[in-house]
Amino acid sequence: MDRKPFIPDKLPPKNIHWQNLIPLIGKAHAAIARYDGLLQSLINPAVLLSPLTTNEAVLSSRIEGTQASLEEVLEMEAGLEKEKPESIKQDIQEIINYRKALLTAEDELKHRDISLSFIKQIHAILLNSVRGQHKNPGEFRNDQNWIGRPGTPIEKARFIPPNPMIIQEYMEDLERFIHSNFIDALVQLAIVHAQFEIIHPFKDGNGRIGRLLIPLFLYAKKLLSRPMFYMSEYLETYRQEYYDHLLFITESDDWQGWIEFFLTAVVHQSKTNIEKAKKILELYEQLKPAFIQITHSQFAIPLLDAFFQKPILDSTTALKLANIKNRVTGNALLKKLENDNKVVLLMQGKGRRPSIYVLPRLINIVEGKDIFTLR
Repeated sequence: MDRKPFIPDKLPPKNIHWQNLIPLIGKAHAAIARYDGLLQSLINPAVLLSPLTTNEAVLSSRIEGTQASLEEVLEMEAGLEKEKPESIKQDIQEIINYRKALLTAEDELKHRDISLSFIKQIHAILLNSVRGQHKNPGEFRNDQNWIGRPGTPIEKARFIPPNPMIIQEYMEDLERFIHSNFIDALVQLAIVHAQFEIIHPFKDGNGRIGRLLIPLFLYAKKLLSRPMFYMSEYLETYRQEYYDHLLFITESDDWQGWIEFFLTAVVHQSKTNIEKAKKILELYEQLKPAFIQITHSQFAIPLLDAFFQKPILDSTTALKLANIKNRVTGNALLKKLENDNKVVLLMQGKGRRPSIYVLPRLINIVEGKDIFTLR
């Protein structure tokens, strides 16, 4: 059978039944507004929600087949020496790149709009020094690709994205649509994400860039005060439905089904994000007086903030983040927190090698289960 690359329609889609979407649109906007209200109430969301940012990177990468866990990423960054297969080390670096791309994009959006050059820039960060580094990072593909199980020939592909000759044209159309004042911003976001995945403009990393665009779009359209809305947990849980609804757009022009799926995801993920953010805030408020009482130090809160930025970290990084210049003082404070079971010693320092500590309760909140075990 002769399989040809898919040719998308220009945006916006013509067959949206708005009347059927109104209840879901209302729920989705209310959910996003509640989440942003919580974001705005946090004194320092970048610190408090830093573990959620890393977990988003873990889950978005997992959708693409990586196996590394949040715990493994944090351990490796802290310098905890454990024997890991090379594939897991590669997974971890991809996850770190994803987080770096997201944080860089947030800074960039303070003084520029989402554009094709912006998307290429974050793609280059995503693929820097990882498995896709030889697949033209930061450049649209110039050859035909297809989607299917590894080793699947193009004749049996699940989906064949557009011919590379038309990528620039369709990406420019997508860019225009992003900047347009569409009827509803959340429906617009659903369309943007799907169209990006359908165009599949890069050789590698399309899924991750498409999911990165979700919080960035919400931030750019001022639906969020910070680009910290993470969808990958829901999309990873319902991965098959996620892929199927995208495929149904190309097979039967079913934009309606996709938009309903996406808005439902926004509602559910908003609730999950709010619950986790509240638990993180509650833990922070519980630990704040405890850290002060245990350490009797001006560095109590800076140390607490350090553990919320990096729930597994070495003593050198902890002192640096807390701006503690005296190493003896800093290590003594960490020892007090360990003795009072507020943090756990993972690895004792030796010689020039610093000790490594963990805040297990925070990791377990982010994971949504008691995943952390001392091995």
